[in-house]
Amino acid sequence: MRVTSKGQVTIPQKVRKDLGIHPAETEVEFVQEKNGRWYLKKIRTKTGASRFRKAHSAGNLRMNTDEIMALTRG
Repeated sequence: MRVTSKGQVTIPQKVRKDLGIHPAETEVEFVQEKNGRWYLKKIRTKTGASRFRKAHSAGNLRMNTDEIMALTRG
């Protein structure tokens, strides 16, 4: 796995899937054990779903497309 000039690596898709790592929702940290070995650890956050996922399910449509278009056209 190649490291970029900014110190970034891509976590393989299978690893992300197996660990339940989702973009913009999951935090990870690097942990070093006493034997010197490093591990990637998924951090459980109390925030739950991202604010964008929450907002997506909160929208209520009260007007149809024709009504919205009539408003925009004056």
